[in-house]
Amino acid sequence: MAGKTSKYYKENPKAAEKHREYQRKLNKTDKQKEYRAELNKENRSRGTYGNGDGKDMSHTKSGKMVPESASKNRARNGANGKSTKK
Repeated sequence: MAGKTSKYYKENPKAAEKHREYQRKLNKTDKQKEYRAELNKENRSRGTYGNGDGKDMSHTKSGKMVPESASKNRARNGANGKSTKK
């Protein structure tokens, strides 16, 4: 089942390419590389990296990192990190 965003980008290839261009640029920044490295390091140290358990490390509001299902963690992409899902 496709979401609203994927449907939009499927119907608007110029917008999709613009979004991919932005993401490529963002992912190359030092800040983003450090962020990914921090999450991967924690994921490895807890033994969840690449074991197929479907868990990601999630930053909480208190600054801690906790394991959380990847789908729930990545769905939290609303305004200021607030999920639109209940």
